[in-house]
Amino acid sequence: MNTAEKSLHYVVEKWLAPVPPVRIRVVQFGRMRADGSRYVHVEASAPAGSRAIFFFRHDDGRWCVFPPRIAQPSMTGYRLAA
Repeated sequence: MNTAEKSLHYVVEKWLAPVPPVRIRVVQFGRMRADGSRYVHVEASAPAGSRAIFFFRHDDGRWCVFPPRIAQPSMTGYRLAA
């Protein structure tokens, strides 16, 4: 995957497919409380109607439409031979 495919601009065009009469705007952006990862709420307005979508930044730098997994604490148990 090249750097361009990781950019927010690339995924906005991919998912909202802007064409000349469409206006794209960022409605909201910030960080999620649980793990501090970034999100952006983007809206596309056109004469036919508007569409909105959330994008989430992953640890590898990609922007995706699904949030990154939150690392959960884990434990492994072993049974000792008597």
